[in-house]
Amino acid sequence: QVQLVESGGGLVQAGGSLRLSCGASGGTLSSYSMGWFRQAPGKEREFVAAISRNGGSTYYADSVKGRFTISRDNAKNMVYLQMNRLKPEDTAVYYCGAQPRVIPTMNLKYDYWGQGTQVTVSS
Repeated sequence: QVQLVESGGGLVQAGGSLRLSCGASGGTLSSYSMGWFRQAPGKEREFVAAISRNGGSTYYADSVKGRFTISRDNAKNMVYLQMNRLKPEDTAVYYCGAQPRVIPTMNLKYDYWGQGTQVTVSS
């Protein structure tokens, strides 16, 4: 059973940056494609970014393309989301997910989820 833990959220002004981290225990992340999703109050959870099992392919929602970068360090069992030029509409709880696929999907069909970390962007 893989357990995921997100960290790095917080309060930041518009235009600022944050780096989210997702660590795992109980399993090796190199066996999984990984994704970042977010959920704002009153809205459904939505795809943000994903990375293939070996890190060779990355995928982004149009709303974050060019501003966010997903990466992974399989040796450290970690996945990251670097968020630059943050906007108030990026405010949400951010979740990482793991799925046992070589290439990730952009839907919610992930086997494991973390508890989420809050990102708040003030205008």
